[in-house]
Amino acid sequence: MPNTLTMPAPAKLNRFLHITGRRPDGYHELQTLFQMLDWSDQLTFTPTSQPGLLFHCSDPALETDDNLVARAYRLICEQVDQELPVSIHLQKFLPMGGGLGGGSSDAASTLLGLNQLFNLNLDQPTLERLGRTLGADVPVFVRGQTAWAEGIGDKLTPIALDELWHIIVHPNVHVSTATLFSHPELTRDTPVSTIQPELAIHGHNDFEPLVRRLYPQIDQAFECCQDYGNARLTGTGACLFMTMPDQASAENVRHSIQDRLPDANVYAVRGRNLSPAHQHLSAGRA
Repeated sequence: MPNTLTMPAPAKLNRFLHITGRRPDGYHELQTLFQMLDWSDQLTFTPTSQPGLLFHCSDPALETDDNLVARAYRLICEQVDQELPVSIHLQKFLPMGGGLGGGSSDAASTLLGLNQLFNLNLDQPTLERLGRTLGADVPVFVRGQTAWAEGIGDKLTPIALDELWHIIVHPNVHVSTATLFSHPELTRDTPVSTIQPELAIHGHNDFEPLVRRLYPQIDQAFECCQDYGNARLTGTGACLFMTMPDQASAENVRHSIQDRLPDANVYAVRGRNLSPAHQHLSAGRA
């Protein structure tokens, strides 16, 4: 067993997000296209001498028993019927509450990392099943591929997209996902589509009109970004993104938008079809 294992926990984009209905249990049916990003939180796993979890985070406010990392740890311990002796340090780089899936990705990388570090030999379907109990976005990070998603976002079909660069704008406002899903003005009847990679360019996000009405800072960011391209919301926000043809264009636009939106955080990030977490695990096995 290695002394430590360091794992990335990458962000994702919803290249489009259509809400196609509402189930009797209150969950929403949707279609979306998840793309992995080359931009991650970082988790470090260190075996300890005593059973149990020691959890630390660069943001002390996240050091709670309800954190998705701690919950993922407890789930995998229940699955293997042992209390794994480990210290986990979470270094946060991704904006929280931005629609980038940071918490879900942290949970997935915890499942993947513990499975690797302790040679638990749990297969992918088992890890995906565990992840699904933590959140609808966790399975796509466990699988680690750009994917077309349906159901509540957990029915996944792998798909390859061009690994283009994206501008991501975080307006530094917190969006309440629960408020949006329960809002009477949310569109819930977008027609169901067949798998179409071109929706990554031509699709839309059903949350966007509502989010722009409820959050003036996000609307302001959209108004600014429309001068540079077709901006779109990821997830329920607050982040929006634009696709760029290359890194140089992305960096130029990033600087320009940052100058115009000094209270926002603006990033240039490349899309990936294979999760950096899975690339890291594969390199470790080589």
